[in-house]
Amino acid sequence: MHDVAITHDVYFHIRILIGLVVGLSLTRVLSGVSKLVQHPGRERLYAPHLVWVAVILISAIHFWWWEFELSRISPFRFQLFLFVLFYAFLFYLLASLLFPDDMSDYEGYEDYFLSRRRWFFGLFAATFAVDLMDTLIKGRTRLGELGLEYEIKIVVCIGLCLVAVLTRNRRFHLLFPAIYLVYYLSWILRVFDILG
Repeated sequence: MHDVAITHDVYFHIRILIGLVVGLSLTRVLSGVSKLVQHPGRERLYAPHLVWVAVILISAIHFWWWEFELSRISPFRFQLFLFVLFYAFLFYLLASLLFPDDMSDYEGYEDYFLSRRRWFFGLFAATFAVDLMDTLIKGRTRLGELGLEYEIKIVVCIGLCLVAVLTRNRRFHLLFPAIYLVYYLSWILRVFDILG
């Protein structure tokens, strides 16, 4: 019984720090959106950038909910803490890439986003690889619960990120986030059985 209390206390302590990192990610995205609303003509907007803003906002929130499963892991080792903290860092870095501190070197968000696409999509691809490891940490049973679709999603999304790193094709950069956002929302609704 004493071990359970210690594990719960440790997890609660860890969750606070991870929550701070995720909170900074959400703050960065929401502050960026707020600046777009406050100064709509300051920078030229780019539709794919705006869709990625929605994706990263939802992804950070989903990550926070998804990590609740870690409360069942005992003992919660330092290595696992570092891994999950690294996972949270990815969302902060993605949020920072979406809304840089200074846009003066760029003609607008399209110019900026395409010039930083290697970083953005490299980090975004990393979230899928880390997500798979995170799921495996929660147990093979959890992986089985998510089904084959989950594994296919991981592979396809990493592949699409690699294509996004290599191409500046406008149609691809518009369709990728739009289709991914619709799919991702449907995935969340189905996996967490929100509609049922």
